[in-house]
Amino acid sequence: DLVAGLLATPASVSPKYFYDARGSELFGDITQLPEYYPTRTEQQIMATHGSAMAQQIGPVGTVIEWGAGNCAKACQLCALLAPERFVALDISVDCLQAGAEQLQAQCPAVEVQALAADLTADLTLPTDLPLERRLVFYPGSSIGNFDPPQALLLLQRMRALLGTDGALLIGIDLVKPVEVLEAAYNDAAGVTAAFNRNLLRHANRLIGSNFDERDWAHHAFFNAGRSRIEMHLKALRDVVVRWPGHTRRFAKGETIHTENSHKFRLDGFKALLALAGFSKVQPWTDAQGWYAVVLARP
Repeated sequence: DLVAGLLATPASVSPKYFYDARGSELFGDITQLPEYYPTRTEQQIMATHGSAMAQQIGPVGTVIEWGAGNCAKACQLCALLAPERFVALDISVDCLQAGAEQLQAQCPAVEVQALAADLTADLTLPTDLPLERRLVFYPGSSIGNFDPPQALLLLQRMRALLGTDGALLIGIDLVKPVEVLEAAYNDAAGVTAAFNRNLLRHANRLIGSNFDERDWAHHAFFNAGRSRIEMHLKALRDVVVRWPGHTRRFAKGETIHTENSHKFRLDGFKALLALAGFSKVQPWTDAQGWYAVVLARP
């Protein structure tokens, strides 16, 4: 998958390759940056409307968090809902395991399981996991990393995990002034740039390539036509990259497309949910209308 993306024209790779141990650490740092509003805004919505969410959701047997990372958001949710079980899914194994252990210590009444999983591939849950009273939790507007057809497929797969009494609680980033959007992905401290370039180090370990981070610049901008932030790595000079069996030449200024982060309008996202099989939708937003946490039911 990684090799195919690097050999394509233009080159493009999945953002899942950001998340080795170092990448997960850097993303945790990003969420604390003053320019990066999504994490704190989502937390504010959860704190402000948590009681209403819990009332609307009702009793929960199992929470399944997609892309749980270090499980930092899970403790707040478990305090609200008091589920019997919590299943944390993520591709970054070390970060996931450490987060699950910390969550178990913080919430001893909840049975915590960690499952290493590529969320873009087929997912197999533990066979003893009851189908009843499930809540899929997908915070952080990570759904925005996927183009609309991919996002729909992901939402359909989430729907397939739920019985008739299940629900989805999902965070989405909303359209807002371009200067606010672009600042969030071009922070003054350069943490997002380091996060983006770390993908090259990860690629070197995975496929034996010889990327040099010094040859590449972070480039992030809002594509208004597609309503998304795009992140790229731009070659600062003519570069030849080699790995076993392959050579790829990049001209100065050529890019590797590393991530999209789509920004939604509520009506459009409700329509996407409906296509995925979620007909009952309740959103909560912040006062500025920058972000939404959405409860969706079949």
